[in-house]
Amino acid sequence: MSSSEEDVAGGAPSETPPATAEIQAIADKIGGPLEEKENKRYPTFKATEYKSQVVAGTNYFIKVQVADDDFVHLRVFESLPQENKALALHNYQTSKTKQDQLAYF
Repeated sequence: MSSSEEDVAGGAPSETPPATAEIQAIADKIGGPLEEKENKRYPTFKATEYKSQVVAGTNYFIKVQVADDDFVHLRVFESLPQENKALALHNYQTSKTKQDQLAYF
């Protein structure tokens, strides 16, 4: 096993592919709680790209377009299936741009 394979096996975040329908569905479920925390409504809520990290469950880092050139980064935790817990918004960053890289936060 190469060192890069060890990094992936050790829980390093994935590459940053375009968002899929599954990732959009996760973002949609978190949109309401985020709007409540920020006390604002977002005119758009379109996931554009993401990373995932396998831990005791999965962390998703999702870049979401909320206006023309206004993005938020979400960290969403999905527990293991047998735990039967809801998706949780663990952290987020506002005032991001399309060019901002997704990184662990």
